[in-house]
Amino acid sequence: MDVGLLSGLANAMTLGNIGFALVGCLLGTLVGILPGLGPASAMAILLPIALYLPPVGAIIIMAGIYYGAMYGGSTTAILMNIPGEVSSVITAQDGFAMTKDGRAGEALAIAAVGSYIAGILGTLAIAVLGPKVADLALHFGPPEYFGLVLFSMTALVSFAGRSIMAGLMLGVFGMWLASVGTDPLTGTQRLNFGSMELMKGFDIVPVLIGLFGIAEVLTSLEQKVGQIYSGRLGSVWSMIPRGVELARGLAASVRGTVIGFLLGLLPGMLPALTAYLSYDVERQISRTPEKFGSGMIEGVAAPEAANNATAMAGFIPLLSLGIPTTPALAILLGTLMINGLTPGPMLFQQQALLVWTVIGSMLIANTVLLMLNLPLVGLWARISRIPYHVLGPIVLGVCVVGAYAPRNTMFDVWVAIAFGIIGYVLRRLEMPLAVLVLGFLLGPLFEQSLRQSIAMQGTPAIFLTRPIPLALIVGAVLVLAVTLWLRRRSRALQGLIGESVNQG
Repeated sequence: MDVGLLSGLANAMTLGNIGFALVGCLLGTLVGILPGLGPASAMAILLPIALYLPPVGAIIIMAGIYYGAMYGGSTTAILMNIPGEVSSVITAQDGFAMTKDGRAGEALAIAAVGSYIAGILGTLAIAVLGPKVADLALHFGPPEYFGLVLFSMTALVSFAGRSIMAGLMLGVFGMWLASVGTDPLTGTQRLNFGSMELMKGFDIVPVLIGLFGIAEVLTSLEQKVGQIYSGRLGSVWSMIPRGVELARGLAASVRGTVIGFLLGLLPGMLPALTAYLSYDVERQISRTPEKFGSGMIEGVAAPEAANNATAMAGFIPLLSLGIPTTPALAILLGTLMINGLTPGPMLFQQQALLVWTVIGSMLIANTVLLMLNLPLVGLWARISRIPYHVLGPIVLGVCVVGAYAPRNTMFDVWVAIAFGIIGYVLRRLEMPLAVLVLGFLLGPLFEQSLRQSIAMQGTPAIFLTRPIPLALIVGAVLVLAVTLWLRRRSRALQGLIGESVNQG
């Protein structure tokens, strides 16, 4: 491994390959900032370029777009509460709170550093583990996925806010929304109420743009916000987190990297889900969980590291087994095949130098990403000081374009507007939007894995006869019990403190 990685790194450090990495990262970051244009869309548009580039260059530029976009989505999430990517939804909770508190630079910087840590550690893990770890993912069938999704659903309780019942109802509503369109197993239409537009279901992009972007503008207009932040920002250096806060952010980044990478080895495990899970872990282990959502640096560092680590982990099953775990990696698989390369165990033997060059370029590309984004922290942070009567219409324009772009239909624009109103109402009622989004993401995975599992044996008993799903189900019950106990204990302590203050 050491010789292979060193030779690949040396080959990747040619001027041409560094240029490919730079272009890919720059394009990916710009794509990530724009709502609606995810890495898969950008890679699909630029795929014909792969026909005219050398194989290594084509793969490097496509890979750069992929993890550049995974980072870029956090910028608008932090600055304007508009997630550029689904995986940036949870980042917006604390990231935007930090922006309103005048700490946009710190949030952007720790997002960049967390992404860099995830990228470097993820690349080293690819080099060390390779096909050995990817083989573990092959042991996951529908019952194992059901256990994993059920375990993930414990996060619904954590994000439920003040009322668990209201939060769970919102999560179920999200799952119901995800079921509109086509049955995943039979292909029959359901819940489309005779509408041709609803036959494809609700696309996640306009839903997110409405819930977060348009709803944020409506809320800000109601509150007559002059600027997101009106204070002094200071120099770029003063915006970089340091001391205890930096240490907390770095520790959260490492934990997010581990969670994101391990779960990212599983086909179908979206970066958005690993970001949610890593955020939930940070809140569970925090001494001040009640402060999450109000500007905790761990709430930015952990999910950003997790989503980037998941992006990196997907390269292991792609290169060693030929299994793409995301749509973007499926396009990268196409890039490999266009260049006459067949991913699989033999790729490491037959095209060893190419594979190690691509892995070495990941180290370079992640360093390029950090060097591109840290100096721009001050520039991006100053967006928070633009008068809102100027910024608001720009945000609405970006939202409309972002909602229209994925499927090129005005129906999605109306969906975004409708969910903007829903998001505005839910904010007024102080309901957690993150629960609705998590339900929307988990719903299809939950339904598909449950139905496929029962079809395998004809009875739910299959979950009790296989060790991995049984362990995950037991773990979900234990986590749920601990979460509920901690919530009751927290409320009891708050009540005692309130009584002592009143008596004093």
